[in-house]
Amino acid sequence: MNREEKAALIGEMKDVFENTALVVITHYKGLSVAEMTDLRSRVREAGASFKVTKNRLVKIALEGTSYSALTDSFTGPTAIAYSNDPVAAAKVAVEYAKKNEKLVILGGAMGEHVLEADGVKALAELPSLDDLRAKIIGLLNAPATKVAQVVQAPASQLARVLNAYATKEDA
Repeated sequence: MNREEKAALIGEMKDVFENTALVVITHYKGLSVAEMTDLRSRVREAGASFKVTKNRLVKIALEGTSYSALTDSFTGPTAIAYSNDPVAAAKVAVEYAKKNEKLVILGGAMGEHVLEADGVKALAELPSLDDLRAKIIGLLNAPATKVAQVVQAPASQLARVLNAYATKEDA
């Protein structure tokens, strides 16, 4: 890898660290190519990214970013999962690590807040951003539905009473 390629990789990683909500650091020692491909496709489906890192270059890219506290975590065969959704990358990485013990969650960070492996696992248990939005919309929509039912109830009761009198007179 020549200097220009290294500079491009550092710039790309710096951009990732400046524009992402969550970074999960993993060790992938022992994963086969097929397993890595499967992991990458799962991460991509969740709207996140997974990248094998060059530790020395990533440490340079971390300087001056909010994730600079993660520098010491980059030793050995390291890869990162990252996403703009604060839960997506953690969910996929933790789920895959449960099924395959070769992938080890080391920790991560959300901005300046550093997470241990347990913190990443706890984050993975939270609902995704889309799930939370759906719940909020449901909560906002429920009162409107109840108001419509209450307003409609007296009219429907009046119609039933009139219908009862009409059927009574016919009989």
